[in-house]
Amino acid sequence: MADKKTDTGSGRNTAKNKVLIVAVIIVILILFCLFVMIRNSIKPDVIDLSNVTENKKGVYFVKANQALVERMFDRWLPNDIFWPTIFLDNMPSFQLGKLEVVRYNTRVLRDNLTRMRTTDKLDPHAEKAFTSFSNDPYKWMFPSAESKWKEGYNSLELYYENLVSGASTFYPRADNLVQLLDQYLSLMGGVNTKLVSAARETRKVAPKDKENNMDLYEDKSDLMIPWSEIDDNFYYAQGVAYSLHLSFEAIKRDFYSVLQDKNSLIMVDRIIEDLGRCNFEPLFIFNGDPDSIFANHSLNLSGIFNDARQKISSLTVALKQG
Repeated sequence: MADKKTDTGSGRNTAKNKVLIVAVIIVILILFCLFVMIRNSIKPDVIDLSNVTENKKGVYFVKANQALVERMFDRWLPNDIFWPTIFLDNMPSFQLGKLEVVRYNTRVLRDNLTRMRTTDKLDPHAEKAFTSFSNDPYKWMFPSAESKWKEGYNSLELYYENLVSGASTFYPRADNLVQLLDQYLSLMGGVNTKLVSAARETRKVAPKDKENNMDLYEDKSDLMIPWSEIDDNFYYAQGVAYSLHLSFEAIKRDFYSVLQDKNSLIMVDRIIEDLGRCNFEPLFIFNGDPDSIFANHSLNLSGIFNDARQKISSLTVALKQG
């Protein structure tokens, strides 16, 4: 009889131990997932360009883009297919915004900044960099997005080395800067329209072309951002602002003489200040009405973002004048 009681008690203890082990494993798994998701949701620090020592026009612009790309292939999230980072959406949107600016920068680098005339041949390393960054950001393999970003980074490094040695060129002219700023204005116009559209009540839903990360509607005035994508849209805009902030830090250095001649250095400082103010972090992204006690973070960001855009437009006018 005693043996039966002992066996029963032993069986209960074994069952309790199994339940305890399973509970501990679940807790550890939850904590691990929280750690991974929180770590991958932290936005990058502001990049410092003071460590660039080469006294050559164009080196700041190249190093700024390299710094952005380095953070892309080190921890790229939009193509994640594994748990738990597959559930993240804010930081992937932020990274897509960064990528878009890098694409614009390298396109102008290839087409304008490295050539005296549009009939001159393309710099092979600048062309390879732009081609690499044009890859599908959602591809996981064959090739992976990260591998293409690394290829682009290496191409920029080869261009940088040639630039320092004199084998490659960079033309910091006013007309080239205007070409770059026009690209920024186009990008920022689309981003700001989506920020403003997030506050409307009746709009069409914009279908997505995921391969090119673009909306398929040509008429942006009738655009709608679904409520489930408002935070993604917000962080995408912040990613654009973050990369433009660094780009203008580089522009100020590489185009210093041009900006000084056009009395535009103060304007660039104000643009940099506005873009820096875009980097705020609400605990939750609200989409409140004007008379609501809750903020509308899309409109708050739009106000600062559009102010920077208006200053860039004024800078373009100043550069085109005499």
